[in-house]
Amino acid sequence: MDDNKYRKFYVEWWNIRKSTIYGSIAILVFVGLIAGGSWYASKNNWFVATQDVEMPADAARIISYEGEVRIIRAQTRETILVTKETWVAAGDTIQTQSDGRAIVQMIDGSVYSVRPNSTVVVRDSVSLFGGKNVRVSLNDGQLNVRTDEQPPDSNNIVEVAESENKLLPQTDASFNADGANAGEIRVSRGGVETTIGGDRTTIEQNEFASVNGGKLSARERLLAPPRPTAPSNSSQVVDTAGTGVSVLFSWQDAEAGNAASFYLQVSRSPLFASDAILVDRSGLTSREFRLSGLSPGTYYWRLRSTARSGQTTNWNDAWKFTVIKRGGSISIETSEWNVERVGGNVYIISGKTQPGMVVRSQGRETFAGPDGSFRLQISTPSAETKVEIGDDRGNRAGFVISLRTGNLLGRY
Repeated sequence: MDDNKYRKFYVEWWNIRKSTIYGSIAILVFVGLIAGGSWYASKNNWFVATQDVEMPADAARIISYEGEVRIIRAQTRETILVTKETWVAAGDTIQTQSDGRAIVQMIDGSVYSVRPNSTVVVRDSVSLFGGKNVRVSLNDGQLNVRTDEQPPDSNNIVEVAESENKLLPQTDASFNADGANAGEIRVSRGGVETTIGGDRTTIEQNEFASVNGGKLSARERLLAPPRPTAPSNSSQVVDTAGTGVSVLFSWQDAEAGNAASFYLQVSRSPLFASDAILVDRSGLTSREFRLSGLSPGTYYWRLRSTARSGQTTNWNDAWKFTVIKRGGSISIETSEWNVERVGGNVYIISGKTQPGMVVRSQGRETFAGPDGSFRLQISTPSAETKVEIGDDRGNRAGFVISLRTGNLLGRY
C-alpha cells in the first residue's frame, strides 16, 4: 500500500535579512551609476587627452578642417592624418588633398586658410622678448591670410616663389604658388611688403602683383571674379522627359571689357574634388557654355577670369543648382539620430532614412546606404546644425540637430 501514498517534496527556505537586500540594491545602483557616468564621460570625450598637454610652446593650431589634411612632423618625419583639432610646430608641413582645406591660427592671432591641393611649410613660430615671429613657405597651391592688430616688434612673413611677403596689421591677402619660380599676390585689405633680391615694394589694398623668375611684376588694380547669372543659385531644373537636361551657364565680367578669357568648372562636389568635376574648361572667350545630359542630382559651378595683362582672378563663390525628376511627393522620415564629437568643431552625424537619399549639412553631403543608414562628417562652431535630406525628384526635408545631445530639435 506504500505505492498509494502521496509523495512529498520539501523545500527549505533561506531567511535573508533586510540589510542584505538593501545592501545588494545599493551595490547595483552604484554599479549602474559608474557605468552610466563612464558612458557619458566617454561620449563627451572626457577621457581624451587634450592637445594642450603635448603641444610644444609657440605651436600653431589647426582649428578647423575639411576633407583630407595631413601633417608631416619635422622631427620624426611621421605623416599624420588630421582627424581632430591639433597643433603644428616650426618645421612641420601641412598638405591638403583635392577635397581638403584647413584653417590654422598662428601665435600672433593671424588666421591662415590653406586651400585644396596645397603644401605649406611652417618655417618659424616663436615668441621672443614680447614679439611674435611667424614665417611660412607656400610651396604649391593657395593660401589666404588674415591679420588683425600686431605689436610693432612682430613679423608675419609668407614666402612665395623667391619672394618674402611681410603682412601688415589689418590685412587680408591671398597667395598662389606654382612651384618654386612662379606665384601671385593679391591684397584686398591692408598691405604687404614684398622683398625680392633686396628690393622692397609695398602691395597695397586692392592691388595685384605676380612673381616670376625672381622678378616682381608691376602692381595692378585687383580684379574681381566674374559674376554668374544663370542657372541662378539654389535653383531647380526639372527633367520632364527623364533623359537628362541641357543647362546653359552664363556669366558677366565683374568690370566690362577687362577679361580676356574665362575658366569654368562644374562639379558634383561643393569642394570641387578632381574625381567629381564634370567640366574643366579654361580659355573660354564666350560668356556662356551649354552642358547636356545632366541627370538628377545637385551640381556646383564656379568661374575665374584672366585679364589681358595676365592677371588671373580668384574663383567666385560657387553657385549650385539641382536637377530633379517630375514625380509624386513622398514624406521623408528619419530615425536613430546620433552625433559623435571627433574633436574641436568636428562632428560625425549618423542616422537612418530612406535608401538612396542625399544627406547634406555645412556644405558636405553623403548618400544613405541600402539600409537607409548614413554617416556625415561636418565642421561647425555652432551647438546645432541643419541637415537637409532629399532625392532626385525634388522631395526635400530639413532637420535641426543638437550637436551636444544628438536630439532632433525641429523640422523646416
